[in-house]
Amino acid sequence: MSKIAIYFPGIGYHCDKPLLYYSRSIACELGYKNYRNISYTYNAGNIRGNETKMTEAYEALFLQAETELADIAWSEYDDILFVSKSIGTIIATSYAAKYGLKDARHVLYTPLAQTYLFPPKHAISFIGTADPWSDTDEIIRLSNANHIPLTVYDGCNHSLESKHTLSDIENLKDIMQRTMAYCRSNKT
Repeated sequence: MSKIAIYFPGIGYHCDKPLLYYSRSIACELGYKNYRNISYTYNAGNIRGNETKMTEAYEALFLQAETELADIAWSEYDDILFVSKSIGTIIATSYAAKYGLKDARHVLYTPLAQTYLFPPKHAISFIGTADPWSDTDEIIRLSNANHIPLTVYDGCNHSLESKHTLSDIENLKDIMQRTMAYCRSNKT
């Protein structure tokens, strides 16, 4: 079985930060030897709460992701895994929708509400109750409505971290165990 994993970071959360770094290590252990870390830039300042800037950022980053993925022949892969963070969740889900990758599997770390405009068929997601970028109740509602399993971490921010380092390490272990179980499973 041929597998590929694609990593869609957030604007300030690159692919070498814990969630994406460790999920990539897990995926490689599970046979996703082909992978691509998307790298994009957007320097328009703070976009949180500004719908116009958010749309501009999404459009700019989506185009960059399209360029970075243009050489991939998706039909060569039996298992496509998209792992994404923050605005990357919108880019990953909308990319899959645009390119007809309906069987792509998604790991959504701190998804934004706009992610659910392109609800994936196979996904899991993670959010914190102290995430300033997302309304946790709305993400719970949208996940439930789209049958996407969601794990909620009390007191965690947009990086799924709190003010307690050892708790963060325990949460990271839980997140990675759930990510590993999902990657090992058939379509969910």
